[in-house]
Parts: sequence; structure tokens; C-alpha cells
Amino acid sequence: MTKFELHLPIASDQQPIIELLAKAAARYTPLSNGQIKSAINNGALWLERNKRVKRLRKIKKTIISGDTLHFYYDSHVLSLPCLPAKLIEDFGDYTVLYKPSGMPCHGSKWGDHCTITRWAETQLQPQRAAFLVHRLDKAASGLILLAHSKKAARALSKIFENRTITKRYQIIVHGIFNNNNAHIETPIDGKPASTTFACFDTSSASNLSLLDVNIDTGRKHQIRKHAASIGFPIVGDRLHGQANEHTSIDLQLTAVYLNFLCPLTEQTREISLATTLRPNLNAIAKNIIDIQH
Repeated sequence: MTKFELHLPIASDQQPIIELLAKAAARYTPLSNGQIKSAINNGALWLERNKRVKRLRKIKKTIISGDTLHFYYDSHVLSLPCLPAKLIEDFGDYTVLYKPSGMPCHGSKWGDHCTITRWAETQLQPQRAAFLVHRLDKAASGLILLAHSKKAARALSKIFENRTITKRYQIIVHGIFNNNNAHIETPIDGKPASTTFACFDTSSASNLSLLDVNIDTGRKHQIRKHAASIGFPIVGDRLHGQANEHTSIDLQLTAVYLNFLCPLTEQTREISLATTLRPNLNAIAKNIIDIQH
């Protein structure tokens, strides 16, 4: 694995970016033009100008004296495959996508090619910029809303801030859930948090339950923490549950429903995830039984 970072002050105008990076990177490892171009396309290059830093993908971008190029090369990160998302609804100014478990919402300075936003920018037709309006944990799956203009991003962000959007989730947990309407208000990180769990189905053979979940707040790992706090950790949860790095089952937490009044058109939007993309209690139960035997 090769990992290094370069910080290159630009002393004169019109210098070729590829040549600059290749020469500087040679101190660590020889990189071909193709490797450098691929890393740039995957989000490893940043341009600092007038104290503002932004990701740079255009190798023909004119750089000028006073600029600084920041190049973050990590062969492991850059070789990670991008998981396939799925388009659910396209409203032009924004889309609703299905994010699979394992796909991050946010990139890092080392790259962003695996993120849901970059997938949208490269795969949707027509091609558009993509702005994250809300997020799902990397390990979670389900419906996620992406804006395709700054105006749409601002408008959609407000419905999350004002809590005028209905979000529902489904989870599979360890244990047989008997309380059909458990409302949890345990604070998270010192902030109010509210989650309601209702049982949808159970599997006594594998000691699992499929739950519907409503949240009134959006704290980090809220559903995972609240489920674990009442003795029903989510299957596949490596942070707050019983799973570990050897567990082969993905986190069984999926955003399955969105309902909101579009702030751009004032139309009601109701999106429900197909059953085939929701947590499958029978399949997970069989998987666990097979593992145990």
C-alpha cells in the first residue's frame, strides 16, 4: 500500500498539473500519468487559492502563482470499488436514491469516488452536480435525498431542520420484541432524542424481530443506540450491537419511507422503498441459523 501527501506551492503561472505531481510524487513512488489522472478523478487533488480550498478534477485547470496544490494519494482508498446505488425517483432539481450498505455519504481528503454524491454525479442522466441534504450511516441502507442545485439544497435542508419531513425505517433486531409501541427518549450526546419502535414480524427460531421505526430527531446513530439501550441491538451492528469485524451480515437498518411537501413546487412527495430492497427477516433468519450450524 502506498500512501503520501503533497503540498506544492505554485511559484509561476501555467505549470502543467500532471508534470508537477509526477515529479513531486517520485520522492515516494513513481506514478504514471494514468495513475495520477485516475487519482484526480477519484477526488485526491485539492486547489488552495485565496485561502479557499476545493477539490479539483480538471487537469487542464489554469493554476497561477500563489496557488497551492494538495495531493493526497492512498492506493488503498483509491482502489476501493464504488458500490451501485439505485435511482428511485428523479424530480429534476433533486433525486431520491437507494444507498446500499457500505456506501459512504461523505468522502475524505483522500478521495470521494465511492460516495453516493459522486455516484449520482457520474451515473445520473442528464449529468448534474449533487449536494447532500441529509445523511445515512455508511453501514445503513435505504432512501436518501440529493439536491442538484444550491437553491434546491437550501430549500430541502430546511424541511429537515424544521422537521416537516416524515422518515420511517425498518430494522431487524436480536430478540423477540413484545412491546408494540415503545417510545424512547433517552438523550444522545446530551441532546434530546426521540425514537418509536413497533413490531412488524418475528422469527422465534432465530430469535429475531423486524421493527418499524419512526424518529422525531436525527442524532448520530440514534436508532442504533436506542435499540441497543432497550436490549434489542440491530443485527449487523458492529458499534452498538453484537456484531464484530468477522460478521458477514450487513447492518439491518434501512430507510424505507419519505413524505414531505416539496419546497420548490408545493407538491406532496411520498416515496416508499420496494419490498425487495427492505430488510428481509426470513433471509436473515436463515443466514443466522446456517452460521450457527
